[in-house]
Amino acid sequence: MNINYQNVIEDLQKNNLYDIQKELTKQRQTRTLIMSLLLSAFVFTFIYGTLENPFSYTLSNIGNFFNYRLLFIIWSIVSGAAIEVAVITLIKLENYKDKQTIYYIYLATFFLIATGLIPALKEDYPFWHWMHVASSVLLSLFYTLSVIPFSLWISKESPRLRRIVFSWLLVIWVGSISMVIIFKHSAMFEIWFFATMILYVLYLSLILFEEKIIKISIKLLTNEKNLNEAIEKVFVNLEKIKKLELKRTRKTKSKKK
Repeated sequence: MNINYQNVIEDLQKNNLYDIQKELTKQRQTRTLIMSLLLSAFVFTFIYGTLENPFSYTLSNIGNFFNYRLLFIIWSIVSGAAIEVAVITLIKLENYKDKQTIYYIYLATFFLIATGLIPALKEDYPFWHWMHVASSVLLSLFYTLSVIPFSLWISKESPRLRRIVFSWLLVIWVGSISMVIIFKHSAMFEIWFFATMILYVLYLSLILFEEKIIKISIKLLTNEKNLNEAIEKVFVNLEKIKKLELKRTRKTKSKKK
């Protein structure tokens, strides 16, 4: 069955649904972007963390003791930016009102990047080494202050997610502490913390965006009679098609001239 997308667009505009369809497309594109960023950071964490033996060296050791200093800085920027963008996007998506959480996630990213930039060579730069250690502690603190309150709010607003949210929080923080106890001074704690944190935010992105998309789809598809056109309205970027049609029209007019 061939679908006339121009008729679909006109029908949406006639019923004041075109902006809703645009919002639906925007949410789907945003979800794809966020999940791509998080997956990239997840893979990068494992690649960087295993360049040397993660049971013998921390992520800072790998960056400062070997020839991976630039890579360590890039990892801190990529991971920090991915988590920050994802968390802030989810906060806005859910209309979470506590502005402190946004400040805390900014600070967490700042201290993560600072940890990558500040050298951790105790013998050569004792002052900067302790600044590096302090920055490492602060980034963990601010991630905790940003993610836990938001997670508790989500569990309150969506009771069906409560058990899963609490399970993820236990996996992240209890697991990280366990890594310190078991493996002592190694990268296992850091890899565990960032990998599980990224996976948790990835999970929230999948679930919360799905809920939002379903809600918008219900508004869009109310009283629909043609199922094929209804599906197209959900999955096709009609704004892009509209622009392509406009370009074709302009080209046709220019050829006639």
